[in-house]
Amino acid sequence: MSSINALILEDDPNNMEILVRLLKSINVGSVGVNDPSQIDGALQQVSAFDLVFLDLEMPTMDGYEMLGALRARLGAGVPIIACTVHLNEINNARSRGFSSFIGKPLKQARFPDQVRRILAGEPVWEAK
Repeated sequence: MSSINALILEDDPNNMEILVRLLKSINVGSVGVNDPSQIDGALQQVSAFDLVFLDLEMPTMDGYEMLGALRARLGAGVPIIACTVHLNEINNARSRGFSSFIGKPLKQARFPDQVRRILAGEPVWEAK
């Protein structure tokens, strides 16, 4: 994978670091945002994002509210992945319009395949 960019919306610094590191290991660039109010600056840093990892529990705006704002700005073609410890939210995330769902903690061995599948247009719904 090359020239692929991900937007990460994650308020926990440790989870952000893990996700950045996992993406870097598969040659995916990333821009991280830890507060939804900073989204404008992040969207200006990269001309286009190929996928978005969105934590459901964020300060000032939850992931479901942020999903609508991101869809309006990025369009329907960019996969937005719910990335959360709230594994019981998988069905709600699907019905509310997320492209995929990856439960935390992320699995280093499975992550490259999950990203490859998402970028190929295959929805990934994995809570374990």
